[in-house]
Amino acid sequence: MRLVVQGSAVTVSHLAHIHQLCATSVQFVQIAQHGYYLANQPVINPDVQQFCAEQQIDCAYVQDSHLLPNFGLCVMDMDSTLISIECIDEIADMVGIKPQVAAITERAMQGELDFAQSLRERVALLEGLTESDLMRVLNERLKLNPGAKEWIACCKQNNITTLLVSGGFTFFAERVKTMLGLDYAVSNTLEIIDGKLTGKVLGDIVDAQRKADELCKLRDRLGLTAAQTIAIGDGANDLKMMSAAGAGVAYHAKPVVQAQATYALNHNGLDGVINLFSS
Repeated sequence: MRLVVQGSAVTVSHLAHIHQLCATSVQFVQIAQHGYYLANQPVINPDVQQFCAEQQIDCAYVQDSHLLPNFGLCVMDMDSTLISIECIDEIADMVGIKPQVAAITERAMQGELDFAQSLRERVALLEGLTESDLMRVLNERLKLNPGAKEWIACCKQNNITTLLVSGGFTFFAERVKTMLGLDYAVSNTLEIIDGKLTGKVLGDIVDAQRKADELCKLRDRLGLTAAQTIAIGDGANDLKMMSAAGAGVAYHAKPVVQAQATYALNHNGLDGVINLFSS
């Protein structure tokens, strides 16, 4: 394994202290402006993990096989992962019911509610909104998360196919797909009649199992193994797809997700994924 530490807070003194905790003669190698790795780390050192958490530094013990050239597919969540908002919460804000909808969203993300049921309940509250309301959210509030463009560019450079798979909505997912130049996008479709939301979702809902299924389906079509796949997400409904992937990355994620992911990024942008898998 290699120990990867990264973040704008990393200083020379931090690296020296971590090196001392590791009790190794191997020196840190710089892989980015604020990213470093220490090779030949046979065991995970909880003292290093605790120190980095206290100093707001991301650290990860990365498997030697987890390198960019060894991957062929990256599957990513959209809301709060590729973009900075939860779209349904912002739509709700247009009609003054964001607190009610956000509360249901949070419970679903924490794993306290079945996602499909919670989505139907939230969408029902949006009945009567117009397409122009959706467009306002898209134009005024939808922003890519830091490092998203850099990570997708890195995927392209390394011939890694990209798939956005979201419990959010096609109205936004297709825009994000275009903004980033992603290869594929799968998401839910809001029913719109005469320019207004009916409060219903068309077709099967993209839930946790569907996300995992889409990963496996595209993986098999590309002729890849599970070990050649990456999944990135932040909520409980991303856990199944992360479990199906060779490497699951929790991005600024809920505690339940961080606990089960292969790696976690809490203080860096999505370009931090590049550092995880670089050497």
